[in-house]
Amino acid sequence: QVQLVESGGGLVQAGGSLRLSCAASGSIFSPDAMGWYRQAPGKQRELVASITSGGITNYADSVKGRFTISRDNAKNTVYLQMNSLKPEDTAVYYCNAEIKNIWSPVKSLNYWGQGTQVTVSS
Repeated sequence: QVQLVESGGGLVQAGGSLRLSCAASGSIFSPDAMGWYRQAPGKQRELVASITSGGITNYADSVKGRFTISRDNAKNTVYLQMNSLKPEDTAVYYCNAEIKNIWSPVKSLNYWGQGTQVTVSS
């Protein structure tokens, strides 16, 4: 069984910082692409940032210059450092990963974490 376990969400004032973590576990090989999505109330889930196994990153325009995605391949963990947070960053943040495992050793399967709430007060 494959699990993505997120941590680090919470309540912060505008201008503050938070760091999200997501660890992949189970009978897996090192994840391929990993990323963070978010979903605000009444809105569609949107990509925040992604990172390939080789470290190539991609960001939504709304977070460029404020958020940084990184990963530790030895720990199968992806991070999202969020600085200069704004009230519009308030959302549930979901970890996403494409992972090969012992049942699918050739084709990567897509997995989601359970989500972690980030609330930014004005």
